[in-house]
Amino acid sequence: MAEGVTVKHREPTDKEIRLVIAASSAGTIFEWYDFFIYGTLAGLIGAAFFPSDNETLEILLVWAGFAVGFGFRPLGAILFGFLGDRLGRKYTFLVTVTLMGIATAGVGLIPSAASIGLAAPIIVICLRILQGLALGGEYGGAAIYVAEHAPPEKRGFYTSFIQASVVGGFVLSIIVVIACRAAFTPQDFAEWGWRVPFLLSIILLLISLWMRLKLSESPVFQAMKAAGETSSNPFKESLTYPGNPKRIFVALFGITGVLTTIWYTAFFSGLSFLRGPMRVEESAVEWMLLAAGAISMGFYIVVGKWSDRVGRKKPIVIGALASLFLLFPVFWGIGALANPDLQRSAREAPVTVAGEACTYDPFAERQASACGRLLQDLTSLGVPYDILAPLSAQEQGAIAEGIAASGTPVRTQSVESPPTLFAASQFPSEDGSRREAVQQRLETLGYSFERQTPPLANILGIVGLLLVLGMLSALTYGSVAALLTEMFPARIRYSSMSIPYHIGAGYLGGFLPLIASYIVAMTGNAYSGLWYTWGVVAFGLLVAWWGLPNGPPKDFEDAHA
Repeated sequence: MAEGVTVKHREPTDKEIRLVIAASSAGTIFEWYDFFIYGTLAGLIGAAFFPSDNETLEILLVWAGFAVGFGFRPLGAILFGFLGDRLGRKYTFLVTVTLMGIATAGVGLIPSAASIGLAAPIIVICLRILQGLALGGEYGGAAIYVAEHAPPEKRGFYTSFIQASVVGGFVLSIIVVIACRAAFTPQDFAEWGWRVPFLLSIILLLISLWMRLKLSESPVFQAMKAAGETSSNPFKESLTYPGNPKRIFVALFGITGVLTTIWYTAFFSGLSFLRGPMRVEESAVEWMLLAAGAISMGFYIVVGKWSDRVGRKKPIVIGALASLFLLFPVFWGIGALANPDLQRSAREAPVTVAGEACTYDPFAERQASACGRLLQDLTSLGVPYDILAPLSAQEQGAIAEGIAASGTPVRTQSVESPPTLFAASQFPSEDGSRREAVQQRLETLGYSFERQTPPLANILGIVGLLLVLGMLSALTYGSVAALLTEMFPARIRYSSMSIPYHIGAGYLGGFLPLIASYIVAMTGNAYSGLWYTWGVVAFGLLVAWWGLPNGPPKDFEDAHA
């Protein structure tokens, strides 16, 4: 059909709407719990399924597995979007939640790589693909289902519970991990206890199915089906419907690209940053993220309700613009509060590496040169560094300690002591012994590699800064379910909104942890990965400014009549 379809349907009762919101939100929480538990337990998953002597490679492989799931979300969006527009909203997202629960429980049952070798990571990747396919159909179904039950003047408010539920899944994953850590000894949790959160997804699946089976089909879909107005080929029509290519482009870059990179930066990058370079105790990190995430859920609901009055564009533009200005300062503040001693050491004794073939490949099991292996050690220790060209003959002759010129030196330029130089050739060739020697040498320069528990005042400050990130995410995410529903015609809505959303969330957002970690590993700067987020948000802001409609929200039929 070339024109928008106007459908009449029965207005649901208040009781029906409450059930719809509760069931859809609970299902979304459980599904995202399934997905986020993988990221929350990334370190233990790496040790179990992607073991490597190169710690940086190990975590990159974990994030690569995480990204694979997201990479298959667009395919899931096409498949389940087609089914949702053809067969209905309700039964489609019953299928997606079932697939998600089964795949997640499966991760908890896979033997480790030490037991079955290469088969372990292969099975993990396959289950991640299944998770990605399922999630590709979940969000669109839940968002549309709530939006099509909601009165137009409350659509942003009602659908904001779906957005908040995404954060709820992250919060639930942390709660379960904290509970499991308390129930098991550290050794037991590291060996097998980490599997319990995955296995619990079976219980969550049963609860979600029980709630969703009580629902009826969307009234909008019922009306279209009764009138014979459902699409015969939703995917094709999504690409050919008048004006849809532009709307899909705007939805991909101006909406999804912005919201997904800010969201993953706020929660996943915050988690990785505190655990990794800042060396904060894992339990402290989890409690801080739990507090920030739980409070942030309310922000999404406030923004969704606000968008019903001011329109969907204003919160997104404000959130994206604020993110460009606040992203780096917020993370600088978190770093200063999380591990001030590390910040001071890096400032007072900066490390500069010079030598032949001084390149570092984070994906290599073993670096080709002594300098590369030194960079690997510094990266795994979280020590920032700069790289210089090889020493000149004059510089080599000036080394006070008389170190052999053929070695690979590390210069530390301290404001309190003269420069210190030492050669990589002096270190043992074995990876473990070499890293220990490098660590000991850095400790003499004031670096500390003990896990940190910041004082209470600093913890409160970190939570406050995480809440700033949560608000930025809420501004760009809180009204999105309503906005995407209003952007596309009802007959192809499931497919049209799911395709750009999951391409953006899958590739721009899902690959963020991998890309950001790679940038950090290559530069030696714990903050450099933020430039990926900044670039995506900057481009998305321009697209949103250009492509999103101004003024109060309108139904598709009203906006395009």
